[in-house]
Amino acid sequence: MTFSPAVNPQADAERDKGLLFAFRNEELLVNKWDDWYQVPHLTDACGMVFKKSKMHYIGNLEEKPCYTVELDEVFIPEESYYLIGLRELYGELDDQHFRAALTGSQVVNWARMHKYCGRCGAITDYSGTERAKICNKCGSVYYPRISPAVIVAIRRGDELLLLKNKQFKRDFYSVLAGFVEPGESLEECLVREVKEEAGIEVKNIRYFGSQPWPFPNSLMVGFTADYAGGELQVDGIEISDADWFTPDNFPNLPGPISIARKLIDAFVEDQKVRK
Repeated sequence: MTFSPAVNPQADAERDKGLLFAFRNEELLVNKWDDWYQVPHLTDACGMVFKKSKMHYIGNLEEKPCYTVELDEVFIPEESYYLIGLRELYGELDDQHFRAALTGSQVVNWARMHKYCGRCGAITDYSGTERAKICNKCGSVYYPRISPAVIVAIRRGDELLLLKNKQFKRDFYSVLAGFVEPGESLEECLVREVKEEAGIEVKNIRYFGSQPWPFPNSLMVGFTADYAGGELQVDGIEISDADWFTPDNFPNLPGPISIARKLIDAFVEDQKVRK
């Protein structure tokens, strides 16, 4: 089962079979069966009150078209339905439904943030051909905002650098990450963030992969790098602790859907090959 993001539904898409990713602010509407959370079908949501104009097609999950919608702030779910934050649903929904929910969250947030033109204040309308909102008064066009961020697994021999971020609500360690500043390349951002947050230098920077991550609207671009020198020293502002770990003494780690975990797992597999 794979989620495929898209802007326009296929001509033969059966809307009645669609899944509805409905959000009240940052909370997703789900129902629960046998201790598992599920995303409702569009037909199950017929009794819910929401504006069809706020509903957006976001892609397909196998044969099912997927839609997202913003619920009113006063919306109260019916019995057996729950409103739960996406971070709390991490690991509770299967990976592909969670990926679709991430897309839906970002689209809903984009629509909410661009009701009005940021240049002249006029009301914006949806483009009929692309994911964009257009001001009919001054012609400004607003696409969903994407904020690039780098994330890097830094190796020192058979050790991996893992850090604990003060913003993490759960008790786990992860690899280093940070947002790109204006005028920076991805590689320049990586070198700066590593120096600022961990106090060390790196070399042999290599691209690994990428992942959309809507907290709030990031595109995580993953790299691996090798330790080049310097004493490990956390900034104390974002990072509360950091250390070098081998796979046999890893602390709690992020969940498997994240690119952070994929970077860590790739390091572990590489260590197995080397041995």
